[in-house]
Amino acid sequence: MASLNVGNLGEYLREQRRSAQLSLRQLADAAGVSNPYLSQIERGLRKPSAEVLQQVAKALRISAETLYVRAGILDAERDRSEVETRAAVLADPTLTGRQKQVLLQIYESFRKENGFGSAEDGEATPGDPVDAPGGAPAAGTAGDSDSDSGPRRTAG
Repeated sequence: MASLNVGNLGEYLREQRRSAQLSLRQLADAAGVSNPYLSQIERGLRKPSAEVLQQVAKALRISAETLYVRAGILDAERDRSEVETRAAVLADPTLTGRQKQVLLQIYESFRKENGFGSAEDGEATPGDPVDAPGGAPAAGTAGDSDSDSGPRRTAG
């Protein structure tokens, strides 16, 4: 039995695929998933993993977070500001892929520190500032004024 969110996800994916003028087979090939599996997702019969949604989003050139919300992986109201922040970082053409990844890791570590992050949706890794012993900021974070070797920070 398909949940309402999965059905909405399927309808949304179908609309996005048609807007991109892709056949089901073309999207399946571009996303690296099977044609029957993608068809089942579109019809609301399957709930894809976050990884599959990310692959489909990349193939459609849309935000993976949007698909996560549609699939019920992210709570639309609670996580709206997080989704918008992540989308803004990911959409910035002046940043490299590595810079975007690092920014998102730092962002998630601060959210966790403040009690809002979750282990399953973040990409924070050990060594993030929240993991510093004694609650002290980790090297290279705001509040680290003893070192001049790190990147320069500007107010703002």
